[in-house]
Amino acid sequence: MKNSQTLTLSNKKYTYNILDSIETELEIAANPYHLPIEELFTMAARINKKRSFLFVSKVLGKHLPINPNKGLLTGALLAARFLESVKGIECEKKESLLSSFTNGEACDSFSFIPKDVHPVIIGFAETATALGHAFFDCFQAAAYFHTTREELINGKPVITFEEEHSHATSHRCYIPLEILDNDREIIIVDDEMTTGKSAINIIQSIHAKFPRRVYTVVSILDWRSEENQAEFSRLEEALGIKIHVVSLLSGQVHVKQLKEIENPTKRAEWNESKESSVELLQLADFFTATPGASINPLNKAAYIKETGRFGLRSHENIALDDKVSAAAFVLKQSRTGGKTLCLGTGEFMYLPMRLAAQMGSGIYYQSTTRSPIYVENKEGYGARFGGAFPNPEDPVITHFVYNIPPGHYDEIFVFFEREVDYENMQPLLKELEKFEIRSIKLVYFSKVRGE
Repeated sequence: MKNSQTLTLSNKKYTYNILDSIETELEIAANPYHLPIEELFTMAARINKKRSFLFVSKVLGKHLPINPNKGLLTGALLAARFLESVKGIECEKKESLLSSFTNGEACDSFSFIPKDVHPVIIGFAETATALGHAFFDCFQAAAYFHTTREELINGKPVITFEEEHSHATSHRCYIPLEILDNDREIIIVDDEMTTGKSAINIIQSIHAKFPRRVYTVVSILDWRSEENQAEFSRLEEALGIKIHVVSLLSGQVHVKQLKEIENPTKRAEWNESKESSVELLQLADFFTATPGASINPLNKAAYIKETGRFGLRSHENIALDDKVSAAAFVLKQSRTGGKTLCLGTGEFMYLPMRLAAQMGSGIYYQSTTRSPIYVENKEGYGARFGGAFPNPEDPVITHFVYNIPPGHYDEIFVFFEREVDYENMQPLLKELEKFEIRSIKLVYFSKVRGE
């Protein structure tokens, strides 16, 4: 069996060999929309003693480049599945959503869930911030926010919780009290559940301060074991609540460590890189700064409201659509290449994905990440190329970018929520030059006040 290729054992069982070191067997229990699993993910090895393997999504826009429409439609398919399986309402848009998803086409409208369904939706940082927001787009009367790993010096989180297996474990929620101080259904959106422990942690954290009767956990993949599922049932009984679970693919995963991975991340043999052209683009006029919210003195530019970090409501979506269209027009005029990569940064994924979807043909989208992964240039493996650099917004934190083949793109747009000191940008620029990207455009959504 080739390295990291899928071996079909039966109609419902698949085996992945990860770097000849980790064997994962997947047993599929449910695939309600009959999505080919090879179009949903591949696998990679994590540099993390808490969990050795990683499902590398082909629809999320994190570690692998995607058609941005596919990322937005994944959120919409989860919303359709929620409407059908939890609310018992037939989703009339389901077939058109599936067709658009299969063909990578833009969808004409996402707002299809009626106003009498009015939950509070929470996207998990950092990987599911765009997925959660795309899910939220489908509601006509919901509230949304995403958790954050950032620690704001001028804010106190309403709730906090831990994600034990993650590379960065602490989550914080900086939102107005009234978003959670109610009895509305909570919907938690994540990209993948292996044990479900993170969902349990946030439900316990919310319920201790803002109790309610109904919670729903939504994820693309659900790999919880029978014991993990029983933990949800025990929590329901202990708190007197109902927890619905919604996914596009569910089953169980069995992992066997065959041996230790011998070479921790082989570095590619780079050709001597040539200096790229760098252009700065500012979109601050299109978006709303939130004064006073900053991580540390290294960056005095404000975060923006439209990410959802500080809370959004469905009635604000129309205005956001107009802002995105106007900003995308500006960026489209700045394109100079036929094959373009739009790169979000860390938690800042949704707006870059939305913009990428409106910037024309030949666009691919993905994001940087905090997750360290073993890199191996072998067909089918989830991290064939990789680079590491200090996060320009906070150099103490290392960020990574994966699966950019040298010479593959004509240009790259790198999206930062906040303006960054140009000196802090140098390590990232040097890393991108190694990928032989000749034109680099740095896009900022907020600038330092007074400029």
